Amino acid sequence: MARGKMEIREPAVAGAFYPADPEALAEMVDRLLAEAPRYDPEPAALIVPHAGYIYSGHVAAWGFKQLAGRSYNGVVVLGTNHVEPFFHEISVWARGAWRTPLGEIPIDEELAHALLAAGPPLRFVPEVHLEEHSIEVELPFLQRLFPDLRFVPVMIGEPSLENIEALAEALARALAGRRAIVIASSDLSHYPRDEHARQVDLNAIGAILSLDDDLLRHTIAEWMARRIPGLATLMCGEGPVRTAMAYAQRTGAVHASLLKYANSSDVPYGRKDHVVGYAAIRFARVPDPSLGEEDRQTLLEIAREAVAHAVQGKPLPDLQVDSPWLWLPRACFVTLTKGGHLRGCRGEIWPRSDLAHAVQRVAVLSALDDPRFPPVTAEELPHLKYEISILSPLRPVTDPAEIEIGRDGLFILAGGRTGLLLPQVPVEQGWDRETFLRALCLKAGLPEDAYRWPDARLFRFEAEVFGES
Repeated sequence: MARGKMEIREPAVAGAFYPADPEALAEMVDRLLAEAPRYDPEPAALIVPHAGYIYSGHVAAWGFKQLAGRSYNGVVVLGTNHVEPFFHEISVWARGAWRTPLGEIPIDEELAHALLAAGPPLRFVPEVHLEEHSIEVELPFLQRLFPDLRFVPVMIGEPSLENIEALAEALARALAGRRAIVIASSDLSHYPRDEHARQVDLNAIGAILSLDDDLLRHTIAEWMARRIPGLATLMCGEGPVRTAMAYAQRTGAVHASLLKYANSSDVPYGRKDHVVGYAAIRFARVPDPSLGEEDRQTLLEIAREAVAHAVQGKPLPDLQVDSPWLWLPRACFVTLTKGGHLRGCRGEIWPRSDLAHAVQRVAVLSALDDPRFPPVTAEELPHLKYEISILSPLRPVTDPAEIEIGRDGLFILAGGRTGLLLPQVPVEQGWDRETFLRALCLKAGLPEDAYRWPDARLFRFEAEVFGES
């Protein structure tokens, strides 16, 4: 039987967001994938951007590369509604195929109907997909990775809690027993200046990595209320992102990692005064492995050289690291001691850059910009010891009883002040949980019981800690 008009979805943005010529498109996608590394563990869900390939294709490739060499019998791409302002539900395209310049991709009709069996707000409304780009832009990457791909496109209208919970539950049920991947399509901040975009995006990414929907919604509302010039949204794909988070938690994928961050000003033709942010994020069921000894020694050497150069007024060394694990964006702290006593400690709670450059940056801050100590002098350099702490994403603490001494570090935000203590601190000081919490509050310049305040926000994190013997 011939396919009906609404059973083949034709490309809407070929030649605009990506090349319309099949050979040029295949060459471009293959090149972007070849330039990206692949890591373990295997993802259960991904967040990837959907802007024009010249702006965000390199970031999307870091996400899609994680699927290379793997096989799936359940692929769902979650898109966001940019073009139909009156569509507020969820549309699951249920039959036929989608076409790109690389050919047709059949719909996994069995999986689509399993999703639609959940009932409203999930429906098949093909019209809302026809001009929307957020799903289409992801498909050439999947086609180059999986020549026999079948998939289900899902368009989210309103990012309401009802929609997100309904879709996440439907996905968890329909994909149970399948080797499945859920791909959420979203860009980040739209149109502020570069420096504002990075600040906003890193806070949004941190909230995503926490896997806490309340924190993400609070972060979006808080930053939008600041009325940053040019900022139209923190993420256009709020619905897909929050659904991926909810699906991940339902299926045990509770380890989130930032793979790559950039914005449109990072390419040669991008403007600094009008940018869009992009991130590739992976949700997995097992954590990232610890760094190998060689990578640890490389980071310690980076820290030592950075401090030596900065203290002596020399430019920081250019970094050329071979290990892909040091290319991942990670939050970290560098602690300096002299004669067994603290000499400086600074760091970052959100991942801002690849780990190698992050260690270089915060090592200099530890030496020259810890307000508790005078700057390190050249005479002190031979006597310094270095310790590096690589932080896991922050997770909100709902009950202080869940804090475990020796495992958890703590971060507090209360009364406009913040404070952080690394997980090794209470062990070194011999503190119990209550003493740890009081010390955290004092570190933030707060009353020692501030963690009990109704508006206090308390987070825990783990850390991979290593240093010089």
